[in-house]
Amino acid sequence: MSARVVVIGVGNPLRGDDGVGPAAVEALRGRVPDGTVLTVSDGEPARMLDVWRGADTVVVVEALRAQSARPGELHTLTAADAASRTAATASTHALGLAECLALAEVLGQLPQRLVVHAVEVADVELGAPLSEAVRSALPDLVDRVAASVRRAHGPNHEE
Repeated sequence: MSARVVVIGVGNPLRGDDGVGPAAVEALRGRVPDGTVLTVSDGEPARMLDVWRGADTVVVVEALRAQSARPGELHTLTAADAASRTAATASTHALGLAECLALAEVLGQLPQRLVVHAVEVADVELGAPLSEAVRSALPDLVDRVAASVRRAHGPNHEE
């Protein structure tokens, strides 16, 4: 039996670098094993929990606004790291990933494995395109996500 793997690109493509999650999901099409669920979300916790219900592994791709920003810098976080780190940073969404993870834990809906691939953003203004820093980081981000998905599907899908 194959693991159920869900990739969620969180963000809004109409808000500059906040669109990196959806852009990564689009770039993953055809690069991950069949059966991988690729979806986008605005980050609203109830919708996120609904999307990952029953998943063995969830991979979240997210924009991150750090206090000492280094636009384009990539981060790979566990669920615990993401909960503590994103709570101390500014999400580009009304409720951040930390709140979503806290809700999932309270409801007993955390997946067996959750990994977050995040990129630090430069510009999230309405109507802005991806910044040069984030656009340049996108190929490496997609490679990291694809590798996480292959690992989640098992040894037959490793590089």
